[in-house]
Amino acid sequence: MSLLDRLRAQIAQDGPISVPEYFTRCLHDPRDGYYANRPALGEGGDFVTAPGVSQMFGELVGLWILETWDRMGRPSPVRLVEMGPGDGTLMSDVLRAARLLPDFLAAADAWLVEVSAPLRAAQAARLADAPVTPRWAGRLEEVPGGAPMILYANELLDCLPARQFVRTADGWAERMVGLDEAGNLAFGLKALSAPARRGSHALAVPDAPSTGFAAPPPPRAGEEWPPGTLVEASPAQAALGNELGHRLAAHGGAALLIDYGRDAPEAGDTLQAIKAHQKVSPLAEPGQADLTVWADFPAVVQAAREAGAQAGPILRQGDFLRSLGIEARTQALAAARPDQADKLARQLDRLTGGAQMGDLFKVACLFSPGLAPPLFEPSVSSFVS
Repeated sequence: MSLLDRLRAQIAQDGPISVPEYFTRCLHDPRDGYYANRPALGEGGDFVTAPGVSQMFGELVGLWILETWDRMGRPSPVRLVEMGPGDGTLMSDVLRAARLLPDFLAAADAWLVEVSAPLRAAQAARLADAPVTPRWAGRLEEVPGGAPMILYANELLDCLPARQFVRTADGWAERMVGLDEAGNLAFGLKALSAPARRGSHALAVPDAPSTGFAAPPPPRAGEEWPPGTLVEASPAQAALGNELGHRLAAHGGAALLIDYGRDAPEAGDTLQAIKAHQKVSPLAEPGQADLTVWADFPAVVQAAREAGAQAGPILRQGDFLRSLGIEARTQALAAARPDQADKLARQLDRLTGGAQMGDLFKVACLFSPGLAPPLFEPSVSSFVS
């Protein structure tokens, strides 16, 4: 029985499920989940991430890590942790840049936090000759404490689901996944304030939300959200921010988070499915496409601060990479390989251009009190303008 069939049967028996539950089943169902069985990265797969665009991305992240470690006082050991490491390309590029500082390689205890067995295999193959032998963990809490940490993650937050709320004339309702009259998966609403009632499987059943109540995020100052507005809130993303904040406050270090998403609260449906580089319906083929939502950077930063960490400004990816010298790096590579100049220019535009990844992707840094990571000094305003 396919995941689609099993979801239909479950909903027919128990009623609609939340968007986060559907999201998690599609990605991580042991039998048919996308990441459990068929993650397809790269030009020949379903999507391309920044490390796959150009090695310059990972090399510059690596240089940022080296400078951060130096500002930390060069602790040894230091946990070098990548969460959601894809096929291992980013860690490979980071470690190649780290060869510039052998003392860091000697101090680094490298960890990859990955739940997907196929991706773990790809990472192991990619890093077989790396200057540091990494270890794997299924969750961050499995990475040993007791030492400072430098963690980085590219396109991890978008893999953590968000609840979706719709403002109706009668108040807030949660968007759910249920069945239409023909028995197909369909979105519908479940009122949050109505009393619980069982025995019906219609999309409007007002049962208590299955993931626990989380209030929709507030609008921007001076704005109101009229009926029909959809907003998202991700307890999972905030929980990661909280976990990182506690760990950084207790043991020291920094966490660099890069993803596409928001730098201020705003409305909008960002749930999407990608297959073969094309957007498809999130409900069409459960487990056959990658599902994502936008990163909610303000919520992650707030949760980390409440847990005792600090955070600097939320930067645009283009500004972050330009500040690290990607333009000069591109020029140097083009001078060494004139036949690659056009390709390098396209890669630069893909990573930093406003119409490409440069503005949509944001970069946040969480860090222990007293640390001032490069580009994220805490005295700077918390959000981009």
